[in-house]
Amino acid sequence: LLVTVASSGPSAESPDPASIFADLSPEELRAVRTFLMGRPELGLSPSQGGPLAKNSLFLVELLPPKKRSALRFLEHGGARPRREARAIVFFGAQAEPNVTELAVGPLPRPSSYRLLGFKGGRAVPFSARPMTRLEYELLHEALVAAVAPLEPLLREATGFGFQNCSERCLTFSDIAPRGLGPGERRTWLVIQRFVEGYFLHPAGLEVLLDHRDPDPRRWAVRQLWYNGRYFGSVRELAESHARGTLPLARLPEPPARHLFSSYEPRGRFASGTPTEVHGAKVCEPQGRRYRLRGNRLEYGGWSLAFRLRSSAGLQLFDVRFGGERVAYELSVQEAIAFYGGHSPAAMQTKYMDAGWAMGASSYELARGVDCPETAAFLDAHHLLDADGPVRFRHALCVFELPMGVPLRRHFDSDFQGGFHFYAGLEGRALVLRTTSTVYNYDYIWDFLLYPNGVLEAKVHATGYIHATFYTPEGRRYGSRVHSHLLGNIHTHLVHYKVDLDVAGSGNSFETMDIRFENISNPWSAGAR
Repeated sequence: LLVTVASSGPSAESPDPASIFADLSPEELRAVRTFLMGRPELGLSPSQGGPLAKNSLFLVELLPPKKRSALRFLEHGGARPRREARAIVFFGAQAEPNVTELAVGPLPRPSSYRLLGFKGGRAVPFSARPMTRLEYELLHEALVAAVAPLEPLLREATGFGFQNCSERCLTFSDIAPRGLGPGERRTWLVIQRFVEGYFLHPAGLEVLLDHRDPDPRRWAVRQLWYNGRYFGSVRELAESHARGTLPLARLPEPPARHLFSSYEPRGRFASGTPTEVHGAKVCEPQGRRYRLRGNRLEYGGWSLAFRLRSSAGLQLFDVRFGGERVAYELSVQEAIAFYGGHSPAAMQTKYMDAGWAMGASSYELARGVDCPETAAFLDAHHLLDADGPVRFRHALCVFELPMGVPLRRHFDSDFQGGFHFYAGLEGRALVLRTTSTVYNYDYIWDFLLYPNGVLEAKVHATGYIHATFYTPEGRRYGSRVHSHLLGNIHTHLVHYKVDLDVAGSGNSFETMDIRFENISNPWSAGAR
């Protein structure tokens, strides 16, 4: 009897309350996929392979609980919120193709789903879906076939080509939005030489490919732009080249080493200071001063839950300082870049990067470069455009960072060469970091926790610029950064959601304007 009673008790500690915000585990991701794939009314097919006009599961991620039920659980010991997944399904094999979002639960053993509708009850049209690996493969095949008549032009001008290619190949970058009106799906493709940093090697050719039809056999090139001129068809451009009337943009042979777009360090500094030895490093002489428990992070007076959602990236919940909640949620929502330019791709580019799943673009962080050697690294698991969860090793890191300036200091001078006292506090912060590599750009996303109760959200943009082929007319819209390269003018907008809960959840904000008041100076007659 004693043995029976002992073994019937809980096998482990009750889960941390922060786990209600934790990303779905690989087992939960698989369970959701298995459940949905088994529902005959959905008619789902595997994501990889097959036609475009099919029903497929595109994305599965956590559907966070409603704030009201989460607070009842966190504050008052109420029932644990129902754990659910958000699933995005492409319904391409039906009379009215669309993109649908579902709530699936309860986890870990889902048994039902419900529709997650949008305001106004409108459906998301199938033509507005994000790109998939399958569509990119078909897009590449269609492009190579369509521009085959341009192979002599491309070989002569660039030394690279598309046909029968194993090396000295051409590639492309696609831009968005994919059209000028609802229902369109036609994309300008920037043709580039496939070398290291190919984003900086446009060939001078841009191709508008219409790929709205679910049948790739009906895709077609609608327009082309080459070296500042528009052409209505591939044949028109090829014939212009054959007649010798086309001004060719001849690109120099790329060097075997020291390519300007390479990340290989090169050149010498005139100062003669040593560059071949290690620079300054972060160290923890007495061990870590923070604690990680699952998805809960604690540091000094700070405590918070975090997740890396596949669609948009880092998300903090239940952020507390000194035991009091200061924010229910702080999260990355979107990164947008608007471009200007002379070429069609440049003038059309308005990237909304959540459409490329910023959170699932969080590839492995390099120890000692992306994060200090002392950092704690965490894996992420995503189910995006795949037939099962994919592990992203070391996708997040946590580390304490000396800030290089004291948090506070004062030298209390006696103005006689001495002082009454000196006081100073070391400046340090805890950093939670991930990255998003969305095509050419690498965004480094940080949340910093300071010991004085300050929380900072920070993003660094690095990687490669989104560049186009240089033409004299293009200089109105950017800077010439290399012989055949234009750095286009653009604006980055980064959006965060900030749900402050300072001294309760009934918070509001107001804006204040300042105006000048011109009055007589009471201690200086005539002055105002």
